[in-house]
Amino acid sequence: MKNYTITVNGNVYDVVVEEGATSGAPVAAKAPAAPKATPKAAPAAAPKAAAGAGSVKVEAGAAGKVFKIEKKVGDAVKKGDAVVIIEAMKMEIPVVAPQDGTVASIDVAVGDAIEAGACLATLN
Repeated sequence: MKNYTITVNGNVYDVVVEEGATSGAPVAAKAPAAPKATPKAAPAAAPKAAAGAGSVKVEAGAAGKVFKIEKKVGDAVKKGDAVVIIEAMKMEIPVVAPQDGTVASIDVAVGDAIEAGACLATLN
C-alpha cells in the first residue's frame, strides 16, 4: 500500500492505494473509501504592491489568462475603455473601466492565470 496526498481545487485528500495483481486478471472490486478531506489553508497570494493604487477596482468578469494589457499606469480612461484583455475558452474578452479616471495600478502581467472577480487594475 502507498500513501499519497492529492490536492484538487484547493481541497487536500490523503489517499491510500493498494497494489493489485499485475497479471492482467481482473481484480475483485472493492468499494472505494471516501476521500479523507484534510482542511489545509491554501497559501494566500500576496497582493502586488502598487505605489499609487486607486480606489476603483477593475475586476475580471471571467476566469482565464491575461492576453494583453491595453493601458499603462497614468493613462486616462473613459467608462467602457478596455484596460486589460483576457483570454477564456479561445475568446478574447475586454475588461473595461467601470468609470472615467486615471489608471493607478496594473496588478497583473501578460500570461497570468486569473479567477473571475480578480482585481486586474485600479483607477483614481
